[in-house]
Amino acid sequence: MIKYALICDQGHTFESWFSNAEGYETQVKRGFVECPTCQTKQVSKAMMAPSVSTSRRKEAIRAQTAAMTAAAMQAQAHAQSAAGPPPAIPAPVETPQPVALLDEGQQALRAMVRELHEKLTENSTDVGDRFTTEARDMQSGDTPLRPIHGRATLEEAKALIEEGVPVLPLPTLPDEWN
Repeated sequence: MIKYALICDQGHTFESWFSNAEGYETQVKRGFVECPTCQTKQVSKAMMAPSVSTSRRKEAIRAQTAAMTAAAMQAQAHAQSAAGPPPAIPAPVETPQPVALLDEGQQALRAMVRELHEKLTENSTDVGDRFTTEARDMQSGDTPLRPIHGRATLEEAKALIEEGVPVLPLPTLPDEWN
């Protein structure tokens, strides 16, 4: 396995694991590697410093992973206490596997984003591409207020904010693009 530091054409940097250098090239050519921030497939290798394994570095990684795990568990406990008794556990659903391998910290961060996304959308109506129109109609009083979510371009979202319409961008889940 080989870990590459990657950069997209928008300047976002991230890391990903590949089976070998040829595996990286194949996945890039097939369009399987994309920026987790902006979902562009225009990705290339970034400059990397050599990774030297030292006991101090290993301990720092362990501490960082433990801190992220503790934060995720604390957020989950807080969400459960605020929501009351835990709901019935649904049958396991097979989730799509990511194309590139992630370290434990990245997996924990994605799990927190996924949980936040689910909490914000579970009690709202998906209005899809009509989001901008629906939000404006609610702001003007033409439609009753209710929690909604949907899709809007960056320009549409900026226009809503400038008009005083309260909106909150939801993070896109990386799994939605794989």
